[in-house]
Amino acid sequence: MSLLSLSPTSLDLFPNGLLTLLAILITGLVLIIITCRNHKSNRKTLPPGPPGWPVIGNLFQFARSGKQFFEYVEDLIKIYGPIITLRLGSRTMIIISDASFAHEALIERGAQFATRPVETPTRKIFSSSEITVHSAMYGPVWRSLRRNMVQNMLSSNRLKEFGFARKSAMDKLIERIKSEARDNEGLVWVLRNSRFASFCVLLDMCFGVEMEEESIEKMDQMMTAILHAVDPKLHDYLPILTPFNSGERNRALKLRRELVNFVVEFIEKRRNAIRNPGGSDETASSFSYLDTLFDLRVVEGRETTPSDEDLVTLCSEFLNAGTDTTGAAIEWGIAELIANPEIQSRLYDEIKSTVGDRTVEEKDVDKMVFLEGVVKEILRRHPPTYFTLSHGVTEATTLAGYSIPVGVNVEFYLPAISEDPKIWPDPKRFDPNRFVLGREDADITGVAGVKMMPFGAGRRICPGMGMATVHVKLMIARMVQEFEWSAYPPGSDVNFAGKLVFAVVMKKPLRAMVKSRSRN
Repeated sequence: MSLLSLSPTSLDLFPNGLLTLLAILITGLVLIIITCRNHKSNRKTLPPGPPGWPVIGNLFQFARSGKQFFEYVEDLIKIYGPIITLRLGSRTMIIISDASFAHEALIERGAQFATRPVETPTRKIFSSSEITVHSAMYGPVWRSLRRNMVQNMLSSNRLKEFGFARKSAMDKLIERIKSEARDNEGLVWVLRNSRFASFCVLLDMCFGVEMEEESIEKMDQMMTAILHAVDPKLHDYLPILTPFNSGERNRALKLRRELVNFVVEFIEKRRNAIRNPGGSDETASSFSYLDTLFDLRVVEGRETTPSDEDLVTLCSEFLNAGTDTTGAAIEWGIAELIANPEIQSRLYDEIKSTVGDRTVEEKDVDKMVFLEGVVKEILRRHPPTYFTLSHGVTEATTLAGYSIPVGVNVEFYLPAISEDPKIWPDPKRFDPNRFVLGREDADITGVAGVKMMPFGAGRRICPGMGMATVHVKLMIARMVQEFEWSAYPPGSDVNFAGKLVFAVVMKKPLRAMVKSRSRN
């Protein structure tokens, strides 16, 4: 579940006054003539959407709406239908919110919609080259990197080998929650603890060397800083402002240098552990993601292996892809269990009947049918992000009778699909039974038909889908086995408003009351 997207959901950064001033200044430029001509000729065949201003497109209208971007898009869908066009400065976005259109694009015609738009200059600073899995253009480099990740790290057999890392992280999670509850009269922050556990698992998988908690926290802070740095800024949509952005670019370059210097230390530590098995580093794991990358030929038949900078990029995306998204899924899941205590009780009863008084183990979760339904319903009601990673087309094509030119951002709006009343009865209700009693057969890969796509769909579906579901199931099972969760303040309703912070998290972070359960 990658967060380093080109999706537009961070546009909430633009201040109204600045946009007004820019609109006045830019409309005086000669670029207006070119833009107007191109826009007039293209708009006839593009999907419908609101008319925009010259050069800045719909940026000003969005800023004036005072809404989060996904809310603005929802309003436009009601007016213009399930496939719409937005122009945000130099970027044209085609936003799709219909399950059948998504299936046609991503499954039936997957190769045409499998590439990515060109990255912004700031993002390229942190990519160092085209050697990334999440944003590489569709082609041999992407295929080599993805095949290596899936076959060598994310296959079911390989995931089982990292069971020790998950057990260690789950034990730490439970102890952290117990300690925090003791110090705060039963109160705990859910997201902070769940994302820390997710991050620890991924660190073990990525580097294969044990880290001190100080190093873990520093790594986490640096990864978070990167996500802030690559959020789209105004100049990404209005390149004419780039010359005025030297300060931000310099800060990004400095952050990149700091990241490389910090991460390379662990890369070298892993290299030494491989070269000297049984040496001084006794905490090294037998295998790690780095091991698959050291001698990887990025394109078969060509002697090209990743540089240290490439390794930093690949490790960064591996860590960022599964930390905030998994942590957010746990926060939403615990919130739903608090709001639906009968579901929490039923889940606890299933855990109790499956494992008795012993601690839940990874092998147990696959036997729990209701747990499976709970996790699927979490992903349906609360997909990790509002939009999939941005897609692009490899050649000009059409969809739903409209033109899809090369160079546009093709966005898929997930809540409109997973909450479509034509697909889901009572879609706003949190009801795991829809997956347990055979009423719904939702293939979350989308191959058999798109009903929900929390991990995307088609050729660019998130390669970590299997790993993510394992982590969420195990974490939910352990947290419910150990604790009874309730609202704070007692008797209050859970506020389910969301916002985008790399992943879609609760607008009001969930602080919950926990009570340890007896194992007898």
